[in-house]
Amino acid sequence: MNIDLNSDLGESLGVWRMGDDAAMLDIVSSANVACGFHAGDPAGILRTLREAKARGVVVGAHVAYRDLVGFGRRNMDVDSADLRADVIYQIGALKGLAAAAGTAVCYVKPHGALYNTIAHDERQARDVIAAIREIDPGLCLVALAGSPLLGWARVAGLRVVAEAFADRAYTPQGTLVSRREPGAVLHDAQEVAERMLRLATDGVVTAIDGSTVRIEADSVCVHGDSPGAVEMARQVRARLTQAGVNIRPFVDADTDADACTDAGVAATA
Repeated sequence: MNIDLNSDLGESLGVWRMGDDAAMLDIVSSANVACGFHAGDPAGILRTLREAKARGVVVGAHVAYRDLVGFGRRNMDVDSADLRADVIYQIGALKGLAAAAGTAVCYVKPHGALYNTIAHDERQARDVIAAIREIDPGLCLVALAGSPLLGWARVAGLRVVAEAFADRAYTPQGTLVSRREPGAVLHDAQEVAERMLRLATDGVVTAIDGSTVRIEADSVCVHGDSPGAVEMARQVRARLTQAGVNIRPFVDADTDADACTDAGVAATA
């Protein structure tokens, strides 16, 4: 059994520090690196990319709405032309910094409100898909497991990776519980580790109401900004590997952008 473990990194901004990128990069197999729209500054992003390269961690563009004040978690009704250009701009910026760091951007994972919106909003979803295809159709798209976005992206010719969240609660319908609701974010590292083992081995998690919901995912996210995120990620990795689950990325981090395209996503091809 194989599964990818990812985290949102590169989100510090100037003197304001978010998470512990160096520690998380020793644990995860893929890094969703901020592109400056919801978080991150060029120097910090470049540092994170270099640290990812040194550890053989795959890099993805963590694109977002243009929302530094709201950390990209505020819903926005962005015009299609603006949204497409914003996504292209962010991917392009990260590609340039990644090249300077000696690595490559292999996938795209939308952040926050954009991630949640395009999981079900077809208009904005198609804008993001179109933007990815325009700048680099070989990039993988990481999206919420079970969401319509996976199908829309596949039909458009993108490779997709279905994602689950280690530290988030699920509804009985398999969607994420809103952060505005109590119990939406999980904090017990041992409980989270056991949940992710059950996900990896049985394909199910316990929903917030106690029911069992099926989640088919090839990648698991532990948010880098959650309290105790590093320890939670360590316990998730340790529990999975102890049970014989291999933590591995879905592309080769040592290749360039073209080779990332050729590598594909074996788990979802």
